[in-house]
Amino acid sequence: MKINYIYLFLFPIILYGCKQSTGDMAKTEDVPVPVKVIGVQQQMVYEPIYASGNFTTDDETVRSFKTGGIVQRLFVREGDAVKKGQLLASLDLTEISSQVTQATLAYEKAQRDYQRVTNLYHDSVVTLEQFQNAGTGLDIAREQLTAARFNRTFSEIRATEDGFILKKFVNDGQVVGPGTPVFQTNGAGDGNWILRVAVSDGQWNNLETGDSAVITTDLPDLGELGALVSRKSEGVDPVTGTFTIDIKPNRNLIQKVASGMFGKVTITPAHGRKLWSIPYDALLDGDGNKGYVFVTCDRRKATRIKVSIAGITRDKVLIDKGFEKCNTLIISGNAYLSDQSLITIIP
Repeated sequence: MKINYIYLFLFPIILYGCKQSTGDMAKTEDVPVPVKVIGVQQQMVYEPIYASGNFTTDDETVRSFKTGGIVQRLFVREGDAVKKGQLLASLDLTEISSQVTQATLAYEKAQRDYQRVTNLYHDSVVTLEQFQNAGTGLDIAREQLTAARFNRTFSEIRATEDGFILKKFVNDGQVVGPGTPVFQTNGAGDGNWILRVAVSDGQWNNLETGDSAVITTDLPDLGELGALVSRKSEGVDPVTGTFTIDIKPNRNLIQKVASGMFGKVTITPAHGRKLWSIPYDALLDGDGNKGYVFVTCDRRKATRIKVSIAGITRDKVLIDKGFEKCNTLIISGNAYLSDQSLITIIP
């Protein structure tokens, strides 16, 4: 049998090299990783809510005629400012005036009939039933006249308050039916604008009426507007799936903004939440509202734990669950750590 003396010579060297390599790996794993730590404590955090929406007066309405007919004249155009009581539009009153005249004549006849029957009843010529029927006929004629006059009154459109014409839907000479939209108006004449924004269900839950806010727009001369939450809806919008919040500026904005103008708002809730805040660098493997960090409970080993992310600010990550058992957070050197790695804490 041949013996390969070269292998016999190299075997001790290879064996020594393997032992040396294994020893180096063991030494590397036992070397503590230098890290920096901070203690995190729960604190009351007032998370700002950012939203955007459009300006409105909350009294925008579509104006129309009570009766149908031919539009005789429109006295205003889109964008016009109007005063309370100002005539905006009217129908051709030929037909409705005829109805009023007929109702007037019917009422006058009913009065005469009633008076005649009353005299006859007193002379015992007619029965009690005939007398009562005449009285009923008079009442019916009176109510028909009242309805005809009412319809004539609402055959014209007048402004109910100071505001603006937002949109015009018809033109002179057009035939319209009862309730056909003629104008869209608002009551912005007194400057009581609001910013209507949409928020999520979580944001809605954190807000209360009276919470302070700051409105910003693209108008340089308007600046930042102090505001308050004036109303929060009690039902979800079925189209968008969001809740509506009304933000009212602290000062009037007469002729400063227009209906539908875009605005942004930062709302500060009056009621905060107890949260932990940590630096961005301390968070690892963030996914949605979950993430991982390294903490040390004995200041000798690093432990990888899951945390629940409540929100993000400009320079911090807000955590609502995860630090209940250990609150010494590793903020530097965590990229070289694994669960239960040895550490050494440096200043």
